[in-house]
Amino acid sequence: MLDDHIYNLMSQLVEESQSIWRIKNKYKTDAVGCSECLEFWEELEEDKAEHIEDLTKLLKKHLK
Repeated sequence: MLDDHIYNLMSQLVEESQSIWRIKNKYKTDAVGCSECLEFWEELEEDKAEHIEDLTKLLKKHLK
């Protein structure tokens, strides 16, 4: 059984991964024609990618 904090990291990784998928495949497409909104989604996508990278590194440390 996993410790709660490891489970929480895994759960958040799933949330972030689902969120970035929606941004890439839905939100940015819907925002075409609004440069301000498209810029927002692109910045958020970059933030999510960093979070995913950080969470992945933490999980790799804990699951060794």
